[in-house]
Amino acid sequence: MTIQVGDKIPNVTIATVISGSSSETTTDEIFREKKVVMFALPGAFTPTCTASHLPSYVVKHNEIKAKGVDTIACLSVNDQFVMKAWGESQNTDGNILLIADGSCNLTQALGMELDLTERGLGVRSQRYVIIADDGVITHLNLEPSPGELSNSDADTVLGML
Repeated sequence: MTIQVGDKIPNVTIATVISGSSSETTTDEIFREKKVVMFALPGAFTPTCTASHLPSYVVKHNEIKAKGVDTIACLSVNDQFVMKAWGESQNTDGNILLIADGSCNLTQALGMELDLTERGLGVRSQRYVIIADDGVITHLNLEPSPGELSNSDADTVLGML
């Protein structure tokens, strides 16, 4: 079942990368007592994700944080080594918490998996953004297709905050 506004983020152990360092944490630790913007995308180094989605948050990071957001996080079904390399290539500079959901555990717990097996990509995440206060989802925007970026980019989030 897909997560909805009003639902609590399920507690899942996850790998994260920030400032080039990876560690293991839980979603409770990421979301507890914080306002978090988490955007998810099908894959690091894929066209829309690399050319537009992540860069929109890198560019608008300060504006989003100025609206009272504690953490900006990017979830992708990739391992922490890929996420580290992608973050370095995209100059996330410790401003974006990269969530490496390599085994798809969080994505499945959220009900947001996307089967791209026919394209050779396996099971990935749908493209969406959530805003959560203390782990409870207050906003959720899901893109209609994995290559589309019309309502989960940083400008849209700024309008929602």
